[in-house]
Amino acid sequence: MIKTALLLVCLGWQAMAIAADSGWLTSAQNDHARVRLQGDFSNPVQSRLLLEVELESGWKSYWRSPGQGGIAPQILWQHEAPTQVQWHWPTPKRFEVAGLSTQGYQGDVRFPMTLNAPKGSTLSGILRLSTCSNVCILTDFPFQLVLADAAPAGFDFAYAQAMSTLPQAMASDIQLTAGYGANELQLVAERPQGWQQPAIFLDGQAEAEFGEPKLRVEGQRLVARIPVSDGWQGDAPDLKGRLQGLLLVDGEQAWQGETSINAPLALPAAGSDSGHSLLWLIGTALLGGLILNLMPCVLPVLALKLGSILQLETRARRPIRLQFLAASAGILVSFWALALMSTLLRATQGAVGWGIQFQSVWFIGFMVMVTLLFCANLLGLFEFRLPSRLSTRLATTGDNSLGGHFLQGSFATLLATPCSAPFLGTAVAFALGAPLGQLWLIFTALGIGMSLPWLAIAVWPSLALWLPKPGPWMGRLRMLLGLMMLGSSLWLLSLLSAHLGSLTTGWLMAAVLLALLVAIGWRHGVRGFTLTLALSALIGGALLLGGALTAPNTPQRETVQWLPLSESALQQALTDNKRVFIDVTADWCVTCKANKYNVLLRDEVQSALSAPDVVALRGDWTRPNDSLAAFLRARGAVAVPFNQIYGPGLPKGEVLSPLLDKADLLTTLHKAGTTRF
Repeated sequence: MIKTALLLVCLGWQAMAIAADSGWLTSAQNDHARVRLQGDFSNPVQSRLLLEVELESGWKSYWRSPGQGGIAPQILWQHEAPTQVQWHWPTPKRFEVAGLSTQGYQGDVRFPMTLNAPKGSTLSGILRLSTCSNVCILTDFPFQLVLADAAPAGFDFAYAQAMSTLPQAMASDIQLTAGYGANELQLVAERPQGWQQPAIFLDGQAEAEFGEPKLRVEGQRLVARIPVSDGWQGDAPDLKGRLQGLLLVDGEQAWQGETSINAPLALPAAGSDSGHSLLWLIGTALLGGLILNLMPCVLPVLALKLGSILQLETRARRPIRLQFLAASAGILVSFWALALMSTLLRATQGAVGWGIQFQSVWFIGFMVMVTLLFCANLLGLFEFRLPSRLSTRLATTGDNSLGGHFLQGSFATLLATPCSAPFLGTAVAFALGAPLGQLWLIFTALGIGMSLPWLAIAVWPSLALWLPKPGPWMGRLRMLLGLMMLGSSLWLLSLLSAHLGSLTTGWLMAAVLLALLVAIGWRHGVRGFTLTLALSALIGGALLLGGALTAPNTPQRETVQWLPLSESALQQALTDNKRVFIDVTADWCVTCKANKYNVLLRDEVQSALSAPDVVALRGDWTRPNDSLAAFLRARGAVAVPFNQIYGPGLPKGEVLSPLLDKADLLTTLHKAGTTRF
């Protein structure tokens, strides 16, 4: 048995000596990597070589163009070097290291090569490999390969498998354009199928260094903006007229090719499409913060505070201004505290965009409970109160230091919280989906808005005489706000029908209304019960009247034959030379409902969407839907409603305004049917 084992070992070494296999190579200077080279030199015209690299977890190597750091692997040939050596590079990944953007591989990777081997018995050289984790190591692996006719066992399969992972040649239906100017490379790639998970990797240019591409999907177009420098944060050379090699990736597909760099492209400025909506949000937040001062819980605090400065002729104005400035600072800091709470809430909820949270039955149920609690509070069923002596002390005296007035402003914000549930609820909902920078900006605007009367009095103390005094009107305002909050609660309850069914949801709504009416009657007596019932009937009658006024222009039923929305359905309709109307909606989307009843159900629109050459595709985002989310992301959308029109005249599609306009819809649909030559 021992002799047989020794014989097998000798035969194995003999087979390795005959076959072109370096075996696994390691280095004493780098115990995180090992490499192996195998070859097939049986073809006299072209030989094949396979380089295998295995790295420990957390370590990476580099692509042919490493990016802003690292060194691509290379072979330093010794003796008689082979000719026409061609490396084939698998699709890399992008890594961020200390603010630098690099391109490479993590874990195991195989590099197939072709070459013309020289005459002789061996092929020798040094593989120079750069590997990085928290530190980078440059390692040399000397090797020798015997130019034998026989390839190592399993070589053909391993080589074919490595070749199958390589990018394809640039597809004929992908159109590339590139421009350069002001240290920025611009790339536009158009593909009929659109882009789902795009990425771009660039070959290096002499004396130029590329940063991380900023990608944006616009229908079938992928727009990339890449910062360029000379590698030392200076101006890059003029790249116009050069050829740019690149690798385009979309999910599991990858294409490599090159394009000529021309003059700068006419692209919209980055972020130019979101300025209006952000300004609108800031304006709304300022107005919302200002209205908080009219809430029944806050106005008495402000009125009592102003009572101490009515005799302006006998008091110096400078201390008064400082007092109100300190109180304003207290309001602003308190809103920043609310912003911090909302940031933590967003982190725990894990929401990624406005409206996503309404796909969860638990979130809807939580919001129903919160709004019902605030409704009951506003209707006087229970109170959120501090002890009366403490409230009076905080609202009127505090202490005479600026710190005491700062606390008075904070206390006013504290009292505004239970009375201002609609505004606070809007801010929290925005916190679940907005970027953190915008979240803090909105809360800052809320704080400034609430501080405006305090700041105005600090500038013009005589304005305090214009403030309405507390009176019975505050109770009526509170009752009206309570009924408005009840409407919000019932709307949220109606969203549960997609999860619990219409019958169960209807019983829940009836139970909530009955419980509130009984509680109001018990708390306020017959008069309160009658007043609430009368106001509810008045509001309900107004809603019914509004619906009756719009009924003549609204069809009794949907006549459009809607088909399920998908990329394949869209491409099939375009192949058939059809016009396509896309509607992505959700039950919880109020704007979607407004679009439906004000535009989509109009007779003219129904007739246009029912035309023989029109395909209507609808996606329902009421519940989570990964394919629908990917469809929206491919078009740069993160919320509903979303409407888009395609056709022979609009092959790239045109996105409509979130708030649909009937004339604009019909005009765009007509334009989509006009073939462009």
